[in-house]
Amino acid sequence: MASSSRSSAPRIKNRAPAPIQISAEQILREAHERQEQPLPQTKTRVEDYEELEEYRGRKRKDFEEQIRRTRGNITTWIRYAVWEASQGELPRSRSVFERALDVDPSNTNIWVRYTETELKNRNIQHARNLYDRAVSILPRVDALWYKYVQLEELLGNVDGARQVFERWMSWQPDEKAWAAYVGLEVRYKEMERASAVWERSVTCHPDPRQWIKWSKFEEDRGAYDEARRVFTMALEFFGEDEDRMEKAQTVYTAFAKMETRLKEYDRARVIYKYALEKLPRSKSAGIYSSYTRFEKQFGSREGVEDTVLGKRRIQYEEDVAASGSNYDAWFDYTRLEEDAYHALLSSGVAVDSKEATQAKARVRDVYERAVSNIPPSKEKRHWRRYIFLWLSYALFEELDAQDFDRCRQVYKAALELVPHRSFTFAKLWLQYANFEVRRLDLTAARKALGASIGMCPKERLFRGYVDLELSLKEFDRARTIYERSLDWDPTNPRLWVRFAELERDLFDEERARAIFELGTQQGAMEMPEVLWKAFIDFEFAERQWERVDGLYERLVAKTGHVKVWVSWALSKMQRAIAAEEDEDEGDDDDDEEGAEKAHTELTPEQQAARQERRAACAAAAREVFLRGYKELQSRKLKEERVVLLESWKTFEAQHGSTEEHQSVQARMPRVVKKRRAVPGGDGTEMEEYYDLLFPDDDDDEGRAKQSFKLLAMAHAWRQQQQQQQAQAEETKGSPAAAAEEIAGAVDGGASDGELQESAVMAEDMEQDGGEE
Repeated sequence: MASSSRSSAPRIKNRAPAPIQISAEQILREAHERQEQPLPQTKTRVEDYEELEEYRGRKRKDFEEQIRRTRGNITTWIRYAVWEASQGELPRSRSVFERALDVDPSNTNIWVRYTETELKNRNIQHARNLYDRAVSILPRVDALWYKYVQLEELLGNVDGARQVFERWMSWQPDEKAWAAYVGLEVRYKEMERASAVWERSVTCHPDPRQWIKWSKFEEDRGAYDEARRVFTMALEFFGEDEDRMEKAQTVYTAFAKMETRLKEYDRARVIYKYALEKLPRSKSAGIYSSYTRFEKQFGSREGVEDTVLGKRRIQYEEDVAASGSNYDAWFDYTRLEEDAYHALLSSGVAVDSKEATQAKARVRDVYERAVSNIPPSKEKRHWRRYIFLWLSYALFEELDAQDFDRCRQVYKAALELVPHRSFTFAKLWLQYANFEVRRLDLTAARKALGASIGMCPKERLFRGYVDLELSLKEFDRARTIYERSLDWDPTNPRLWVRFAELERDLFDEERARAIFELGTQQGAMEMPEVLWKAFIDFEFAERQWERVDGLYERLVAKTGHVKVWVSWALSKMQRAIAAEEDEDEGDDDDDEEGAEKAHTELTPEQQAARQERRAACAAAAREVFLRGYKELQSRKLKEERVVLLESWKTFEAQHGSTEEHQSVQARMPRVVKKRRAVPGGDGTEMEEYYDLLFPDDDDDEGRAKQSFKLLAMAHAWRQQQQQQQAQAEETKGSPAAAAEEIAGAVDGGASDGELQESAVMAEDMEQDGGEE
């Protein structure tokens, strides 16, 4: 059936919108217009007393039925009683109200309607009795008290209203009730009575707001001394306990503002400062803001700066309270207090004055609180900022406070706190030693540094200890410290170099040379090139060329690095330059002291001698370059050979001739692309790679060398053609003669046809990619 009915449902054929659209508003309006009106209630008209009694009986019966069904419905009781009162049946109305009170005597609405009914019928004494009963049963309901007081005041019975208030106040109501009592006394100009009520009010509710209202009342009536007495009583009540004073911030602020309104600015300033001194800085933000506004309006520049300083203190207190390990916040906080101390001293305050002593104590307090936040981990990175707090603390005690004993205690406390077996801070040890040196206690400084290198040896500690002894001209002690440092770490080349430099500065070249020799004989070293370079520079400075060559020979035999060969070759040329500098310095030394140094012209003999010396040094450098090149060639190091050739070519460009430069250029390799089997594969997969082909390399098949020679011939032919064309355009001479002249300069004496054929072959080989 369902399927048949569903299938027989009409289908919508026309889905186009209707020509007249109906809005929802129109539909609602029509529905409202067409709804049926409710039947009007019938009005009963009473003609005589019998009908009235019948109506009343029927109405009472209905009310009684409703009460019987819903006895707890107070609204029905009230309607019943009010109806009886409207019929003039006041005894019946009272009876209904009393019956309702038997049902729920704590219902405030019954009492209110009961008393209102009596007042409408001018039964004043009945209303008083009802209010008296109501407040006796419900003394915590303020609405009943308010209406009772209002009734007595409307009747002009002020004493009666005051008695009602006294009964009410014995129950210790809220602040509004006390304010109403005060308002009564004020309306009848009983100011002393009102002050007494206020005093009882703050005794019942000792809230800062109540004290402020009382003082404002006294101020408004012109009793300023009485207002000050109120504030004084309030401050004595709250006392100096931290929590209670924090609660009473508004009292201090209101007191100061009252003095400001009375133009007693000094009194207001004293109140603000007293509160700021007693209250913790982190809990007095409100007073600080009020004090800042006060100083900006009525104070001096110093006062404004003090308030700004106080605000920043509060901010830093909040930052360090949020995270005690935030050492950046502690640094800012200590710097703030130090700047305040410096500003105080610069203003002319004596160092031993009370203000300066308090400022100094604040700085120390912040430092003590900062250093008490020890990092929880044993990682050095977490201790770095923390140790700088100790160092700043010590510097303040030494430079600003000039309490040297306390400064020494700060250093010792910091050193005892650091776990030196895990890590140490050389700066801390050195600062302590320098402090003892400034105090002229060299024994204590040496003991500190000796303890540091004995407990936690470190390169920087050895260096600082040596610098101290050198500044005192104690060279034997410096030698002893260097020896101990080398015993501790013989693999550190910097220690060997500094030790040797010390001996050289003392003009003991043999001892310095022996130290260098001993260092180069060490087996494992972190950076041996540092030591070798310093050794070579030392011998070079002494102009011991044979020793320099000997060191380079030992170094190339040990490492064979391309940089060593390049440095050796370049040192050959630097010898000539060094010799010329020595000659020039010798000429300068002969000049008179204080005279201007004029450039000395060289004689032709001197110039020729220098040229010969430079040529000999350049030849020696070429020999080293060639020797290094052959050594690297024998070891088949292609990249290193390119580096050497580049340095060689640069050298020839500066100190050599064109032929030498071209000969080095001819040794430069060519980059070719090759193919090879993929490592680890089955041999069928190939990969491309780039290789360097040197013209003087021996190849097994000789193909690489041949292709390189052909390519060189091709490039030479191309260069020949370009030069020939350029010369023909400039001189407009015979192109054939120019070609013959350039062809004669080409190595091998190849003809034009051979060169052209070589160029074609080289191009074909380049297209093949140089594959083998």
